[in-house]
Amino acid sequence: MIFSSSDLPAHLDDHARFKLWHEVFNAEIAEAHFSKAETIPFDMTFKGIAIGPVTYSTMAGTINGAVRTPAHAAADEHYTVHINTSRSAVGGVHEKRDVEISSGGALVNASQAQRLSGGDHNSWILVRMPMTMLEANFSGLASSQGRVIAPDHEALRLLRRYVGLLDTENGTLSAGIADHMAATIVDLTGLAIGARGDEAELAGMRGLRRARLGAVLDRIRRDYSRPNLSAETVGRELGLSARYIQDLLAASGASFSERVLELRLQHARKMLCAPSHRGKRIGEIVYASGFNDISYFNRCFRLRFGCTPGAAR
Repeated sequence: MIFSSSDLPAHLDDHARFKLWHEVFNAEIAEAHFSKAETIPFDMTFKGIAIGPVTYSTMAGTINGAVRTPAHAAADEHYTVHINTSRSAVGGVHEKRDVEISSGGALVNASQAQRLSGGDHNSWILVRMPMTMLEANFSGLASSQGRVIAPDHEALRLLRRYVGLLDTENGTLSAGIADHMAATIVDLTGLAIGARGDEAELAGMRGLRRARLGAVLDRIRRDYSRPNLSAETVGRELGLSARYIQDLLAASGASFSERVLELRLQHARKMLCAPSHRGKRIGEIVYASGFNDISYFNRCFRLRFGCTPGAAR
């Protein structure tokens, strides 16, 4: 679901556009009182996707304040992790306690009132899940309401990265994939807001391991054409040891080098077959795909596709 102020009638003035956006948001998405920046035009976009019983959404624009009244909170039966993706901190009050959420940090809230305010332009990630779902896995969460989570908390960092994978998702998630992702999100949320003991250990075995694997695979898919890519370089970027990465990948069916090689070969084959790259020498394509040894590339290409690179053109 996408709801943007750019979709509102063009003839409305700024105040009328904000009022209509506010009314539709409260009727169709969630109830809250908003305020907007007064010195710049109103602009706001909400994007949301259901992941089984969990909802992942983003908000970005010139809303500079949000208030959930006791009436709003009393009717809510969900936990929401509000992740501040703005450039600056956002401050406010949760119940009667002052809170400040750093850029990249988060606030946990459920059935309690809150007031937040920021600069003229703000952005958020909102991860929302039924109370019953989270409390079935983690006991004693009532005391976690209003907890501010630091940006560098590993479970929060992995949660941000994990739900961020959905930003490129265009289709509908299958039931099996949605349930798998929802379970991982719940585990990461429980760890981020303070799970302890056996519950934390189980969540770590499930959620942390899956999220770390997802982060490693995402980094491989993004950087496979870098000639110096290795488990060591990925480990330094993600705060994991090279041995741990190798173990994660081996358990999932293919080693680090096997995954990188496959992506590089597929990239090279695609370039070789593309009319737009006909003018490129094979050597250029080899290096653009991340290889630094043409003889090694030729051997791997023949083994993988049953023909020489020249025959594939």
